[in-house]
Amino acid sequence: MKIEEITITKAIIDEFFDKLKSAVESDVCIVGAGPSGLVAGRYLAEKGLSVSLFERKLSIGGGIWGGGMMFNKVVVQKEALEVLEDAGVDYRQYDENHYVCDAVELSSALTYRAVKAGVKFFNLVNVEDVIIKERKVCGLVINWYPVEMCSLSVDPLAITCRAVIDATGHDASVCTIVAKKTGKLNIAGEKSMWAEKAEEAVVKHTSEVYPGLFVTGMSVAAVYGLPRMGPIFGGMLLSGKKVAELVYSTVF
Repeated sequence: MKIEEITITKAIIDEFFDKLKSAVESDVCIVGAGPSGLVAGRYLAEKGLSVSLFERKLSIGGGIWGGGMMFNKVVVQKEALEVLEDAGVDYRQYDENHYVCDAVELSSALTYRAVKAGVKFFNLVNVEDVIIKERKVCGLVINWYPVEMCSLSVDPLAITCRAVIDATGHDASVCTIVAKKTGKLNIAGEKSMWAEKAEEAVVKHTSEVYPGLFVTGMSVAAVYGLPRMGPIFGGMLLSGKKVAELVYSTVF
């Protein structure tokens, strides 16, 4: 068996750039690879759409890994069990209203299902702007996240799509960009914790907030001024499923 360093390098470059070139014109771009983004990406890709997911961190899974205060267990309510079962995640009933699953298994399973469905992942990539034409979001402006970390003056690249999903969590970073650039979107900012109200409200308010821009997960709380819910993830999962259905039915 002969292994060549230069062949390894060429293989990585060739395969990555094939993936990147195929993502330049996507059906849907998702920003943020937390629970909502992973669920949305998987369901959209399973419908045959071209889905590209951009995450500025090295790891995929968002806040799942840490559970609550680094106790790597997470809680979901009964209504969200269908998403766990669909992803093949084991869970244990804690009482009549609360179910517990392993944070590592949940993050890994959601990521695996999204990859197998065909979602193209780009980690360490930051979305620094959006493309807006005729008052509709129709693409993203991307750069390597280390470029921002090091405050380097490096021009970005552009990705086009028919719909963008902001799944960036508490920051609602894509919505914040659109709010600043258009003056047409208000970011109310998330409120203090109230888990019961937040779990219901984040699913209810999952929506299209600007033409071509949809919001899911904790980004919903940031945009609409909803309470935060802490380490219960049912609302995140259900919001991801809802936004996938919403994007598919309204755009495609």
